[in-house]
Amino acid sequence: MGALTDIGTYLVQTLFELYLFVVVARFLLQVARADFYNPISQFIVKATNPLLKPVRKVVPGLGGFDLASLVLGVLLQVVAMTILLLMQGYGFYNPAMLALWGLIGLVSMVINLYFVALLASIILSWIAPGSYNPAVLLISQLVAPIMRPIQAIIPSMGGLDISPIFAFIGINIAKILLSHAAASVNLPAGLVLGI
Repeated sequence: MGALTDIGTYLVQTLFELYLFVVVARFLLQVARADFYNPISQFIVKATNPLLKPVRKVVPGLGGFDLASLVLGVLLQVVAMTILLLMQGYGFYNPAMLALWGLIGLVSMVINLYFVALLASIILSWIAPGSYNPAVLLISQLVAPIMRPIQAIIPSMGGLDISPIFAFIGINIAKILLSHAAASVNLPAGLVLGI
């Protein structure tokens, strides 16, 4: 590959990954029932609405979950992979396989987002406890659904909350399972966003 192909690959991956991050964040914030009047939430809504509204006309929500966001995430993965494959001279690929790879990439993006949010939540609890910053509040609301069940089993001990350790263990187990799933469907390294 030439330098221009490498630069093009980098730009496509970066731009699609950033937008996919915002789409996944929107889905997870809806799952967490986060404050949508938060300025960061408003940005996420405004950034995703242009592509999400047409998908919502075809894909309805189910049980309070915005399935259109997930479908949009998989579609973004498929489009990005198709562009990357064409740029690298491979031509068009099997759409069903691309959709499967895109789904694996989407799950990986969710896991990575939770990992980063949990890490940020821990750090922020040390340096800015009780902060009313919109980002801090949103991160707390985002990690609450995965922390609540763990904290119900493992309460804080003498003011020390060790439940994030078990959340990280669960996240790493999910990453291991996902990497084996990716290997079982011959997912090429560097092609799928979020992995």
